[in-house]
Amino acid sequence: MARRLPPLNALRAFEAAARHLSFVDAADELAVTPAAVSHQVKALEAHLGVALFQRLPRGLVLTEQARILAPQLTRGFDRLAEAVARVRVDDVQTVLSVTVLPSFAVRWLLPRLAGFRRLNPGLEIEVRAQHQAVDFRGERVDIALRYGRGGWPGLHVERFLNDAVFPVCSPQLLDGPHPLLRPEDLRRHILIHDVLTGDDEPWVTWQHWLLHFGLDDIDHRRGPRYSDSHMMLEAAAAGEGVALGRSSIMADDLVRGRLIRPFPDIQVADYAYHFLCRTDAIDRPGVRAFRDWLVATAADDPTAPDAAAPAPALGG
Repeated sequence: MARRLPPLNALRAFEAAARHLSFVDAADELAVTPAAVSHQVKALEAHLGVALFQRLPRGLVLTEQARILAPQLTRGFDRLAEAVARVRVDDVQTVLSVTVLPSFAVRWLLPRLAGFRRLNPGLEIEVRAQHQAVDFRGERVDIALRYGRGGWPGLHVERFLNDAVFPVCSPQLLDGPHPLLRPEDLRRHILIHDVLTGDDEPWVTWQHWLLHFGLDDIDHRRGPRYSDSHMMLEAAAAGEGVALGRSSIMADDLVRGRLIRPFPDIQVADYAYHFLCRTDAIDRPGVRAFRDWLVATAADDPTAPDAAAPAPALGG
């Protein structure tokens, strides 16, 4: 039986506009002009004989008919994309694309990737270091490793590595005219900051640590600021000052003695590292192999705190 369908471009334009409730954002996704999206939507409305949007000054509103059609189209396009991807790469995929935060890539993932290659000699990893959110629909990305509280609706998400937060510095700061031996000695030392720390991640900010120790006479905002944790820790290793770092990305430096913990106080981090992929991609052989290796490797990481265990009390 022949399928009587509207033009595919019209369906794609409507589905994108319905998701974004914007012709402009839909045009960005489809790499066409907003006028082209509007034209395709009008053509679809004419084909169906119904209005799909209320075009209001504040934006687009879906009509009742559009609310019926849009989710079905989204599911259909997702299944079509998955089918094409399976035919193209599932049995012959040799490169797996992984996007990861730069600091975690350099300080945790890359030193361990040789283990994955030994277990999977026919599968290569393409590592993309980036801070921005991942658009699995619009980017050719198989896996994302992200730091946060969780969430990411519509994706397969697994927490694989917890973190502990504590001050670190170069060993040279233990000597000199103002040795760093107690929290009070921070009054005489430079504080180093990671500017990408979120407001909902308080234990990686100096404000909370200083208040805990009763050091409210220290300006928690003073000191150099870096837009990446890797740069911040390199500055600390160079003796520039004291940084609040996370165990996952400091383990090798602590083992080698480039960084030390001047105080025993730690706190389990508010955020953790998560594995993300499309829900329809988790059973692809390459994606599953990377996930299994990642979880096993993180479980063997001696620096990771147990999230199920009570957090060590600061100062104790």
